[in-house]
Amino acid sequence: MDGQAMQNMWNDRYRESETVFGHEPNQLLVDVVAEFDRGSALDLGCGQGRNALWLAEQGFTVTGLDLSPVAIEQAQVRASELGLDATFEAVDVLTWDPAGQEWDLVVLAYLHLPADMRKTVHAAAQYAMAPGGKIVVLAHHLENLTTGTSGPRHPDWLFTEAQLADDFSGLEIVRNEQVVRKGVHGDALDVVLVAVKGQNEDVIRPARDGGQ
Repeated sequence: MDGQAMQNMWNDRYRESETVFGHEPNQLLVDVVAEFDRGSALDLGCGQGRNALWLAEQGFTVTGLDLSPVAIEQAQVRASELGLDATFEAVDVLTWDPAGQEWDLVVLAYLHLPADMRKTVHAAAQYAMAPGGKIVVLAHHLENLTTGTSGPRHPDWLFTEAQLADDFSGLEIVRNEQVVRKGVHGDALDVVLVAVKGQNEDVIRPARDGGQ
């Protein structure tokens, strides 16, 4: 599936409902971020904005990016309804370049892509981190295929601790583990990674097609 096909798929899904994943933030993200210092935050793959808007409510200066213009418009409307100041923009996450922008916190919550696309997005996310900044990755674990109840049903789209350790090997990984999330239809298996970018760490800018 290429980027355009993926965008079309998500546009169609978001048109069906303004609350595909509900309005409440992901509880695992809430638990992880609760004790973090406030600052700037990027929600990469923000969907309809539920996590980004929660971060804004907590005092973060928030930017939400997603490949679906439909979801971004819905997030903007929701932000206006709540009186929250958050920036939302539709971008192709596969070609997006931070272009010198940096955030104290970068969140990737259930942004599931095939392995080659995943590595591209994860590289860009690291490049977007400010020195001393944190990244939080939440994802459906590969073991959901056999013992869990949630997430994509294709193994190439699911994550393991080893994959995340490799993708973020240039950072200081402070947490990387499987967790159980209670769901309506049974337990789901997630993986959570928290990592920190060193103050003097120089993350290589990811290559982009066309020399971008």
